[in-house]
Amino acid sequence: MTVDIDNLLPRIPAQPGVYLMKDARGKVVYVGKAKNLRARVRQYFRRGDTRFFVTAGLLARAVADIETVVVDNEKEALLLENHLIKRHQPRFNVKLRDDSNYLVLRIDPRADYPRVEVVRTIADDGARYFGPYHSATSARETLRFVNKHFQLRTCTDHVMRTRGRVCLQYQIKRCPGPCVYPVDPAAYADQVDSVMLFLAGKKRELVPRLRQRMRRCADAEQFEAAARLRDAIAALEASLAKQDVVQRTFVDQDVFGMQRDGPTVEVAVLFVRQGKLIGRRTFVARDQELPDDDVVGAFAQQYYGLGGVVVPDEVVVPMRFEGMDALGDWLSERRGKKVRVIAPARGQKRQLVALATKNAAASLASRSRSDEDALAALDKLQRRLGLRALPRRIECFDVAHIAGTAPVASRVTFCDGVPDRAGYRRFRVKTAGNDDFAAMYEVLTRRFRRLLGDDDRWAAPDLLVVDGGKGQLNMAFAALEDLGIPATFDIVGLAKERDDDRPERVYVRGAKEPIRLRPNSAECHLLARIRDEAHRFANTYHRGRRRKASLRSRLDDIPGIGPKRRAALLRAFGSVRAIRAASVEELAAVAGMTTAAAAAVRAHFAARDGQP
Repeated sequence: MTVDIDNLLPRIPAQPGVYLMKDARGKVVYVGKAKNLRARVRQYFRRGDTRFFVTAGLLARAVADIETVVVDNEKEALLLENHLIKRHQPRFNVKLRDDSNYLVLRIDPRADYPRVEVVRTIADDGARYFGPYHSATSARETLRFVNKHFQLRTCTDHVMRTRGRVCLQYQIKRCPGPCVYPVDPAAYADQVDSVMLFLAGKKRELVPRLRQRMRRCADAEQFEAAARLRDAIAALEASLAKQDVVQRTFVDQDVFGMQRDGPTVEVAVLFVRQGKLIGRRTFVARDQELPDDDVVGAFAQQYYGLGGVVVPDEVVVPMRFEGMDALGDWLSERRGKKVRVIAPARGQKRQLVALATKNAAASLASRSRSDEDALAALDKLQRRLGLRALPRRIECFDVAHIAGTAPVASRVTFCDGVPDRAGYRRFRVKTAGNDDFAAMYEVLTRRFRRLLGDDDRWAAPDLLVVDGGKGQLNMAFAALEDLGIPATFDIVGLAKERDDDRPERVYVRGAKEPIRLRPNSAECHLLARIRDEAHRFANTYHRGRRRKASLRSRLDDIPGIGPKRRAALLRAFGSVRAIRAASVEELAAVAGMTTAAAAAVRAHFAARDGQP
């Protein structure tokens, strides 16, 4: 079934908006925006589009219906397109794939005695964000520099409100101790301003400011404070000497470069702050037949829709693309000041684009080698275990509990040898008792029932791995047989040897003896990595459940202590241990508590401690 374009076109408005192309099942396969929806859609079916998936007829054969959404202007169309691409993940659109989670540093000047903290997302909360940092190491090194040379608190708001005595940071002269001692708000705010200048990369403005403050401290004979400022100035000047100046104009820029290898596209973003290159970020998109300008435009608008992205003064791209002006308007609105999106043809900015393109080419070459290594490991695994298909999608299940308490299970998914976080799932096991086999049977039954539906997220894997030996493997096949589902994919059990020098054992149905994988072989390393990830994921969930159960058994089981009083006690004392040590009078002084409730808490812990 294909779309009847002759009847559809007259009904499409000639206004700005977004169009959604759907297949016969109603699934969105492509999302686009246009100033004139009717003219844009006509191009796909009137030989006005040179993109391969259009000229080859792939789109025309896939599309059964086209839905449109009219908006007021091109900027609104861009925002709506971004939202719909994230929501529907269409087959033919560019979709960002990033191997890293990038960090930003956050400081809220409006807080009581602000602090610098590491976060992963940017919220519209009035705080200042700095970054992103291409690695956790670089972010934490910056934070260590701030903590060493600028006296700001490091504790959380809750700790500062409840702390009764100063911590080690105060003792080593890295915090003025606002949690306990009176600190001049104006002097602290001056330190906050200096930190924000440093994080914004405006070190040349910061150094004279610190010199002036150092002289004031020396004149006032505050020699210890002057010495700290002297050390901070020396450290700042050393860091300035190390940075590479790539732009003479002191503006913040994001510079995009692109490298293509057939349908695989790599995009690199260089972060230039105050004329200095401070880091980069790379993305990959596969199976892309879009022309280069469409790829760059789609990457740019989706990139600034990600969490943890700071909007610079300028966005420098390798070529012009449709919607550049709308992107600039949107970014200007987000930043609160004018943002330029430019495609330089010559000069220093064009050299920056060339540098970004070199980074994209290097990243693509490195990624290609990594992909080849992963596929080689999968091929070896297929041959070693005699699998029916190359195991490009592998699922692994593990069960975690302690003597039957708080039993849970995990599913991790690896695609082409790398983790697919979207395919991770957690299960709360309902089977009672200390029975690993029954727990595995329950979890796999719940998973295999999903095979009977049409949800692509629960499609059958190429290989399913259960953590355990023959017993767990038999449970997997029993779950399939009880549901009447044929085993169209491979299932194996992976048993870990207690002795690290002995080979891993893989159990396959129908084989009397397990297959022993050579230690340090590619296939052994891959399976062990998947099993260890499932183990980690299950244990993390199990610890969380145990922690909640432990907290409940110690507070919620006390007569007269409900959720509100429990929360009030924890806010006031900070921990169950502190509550246990508190007197009846201290407990009764907490908001919402009564003398009777405080006595019940005291009696409960006294009974647990064996006190009379």
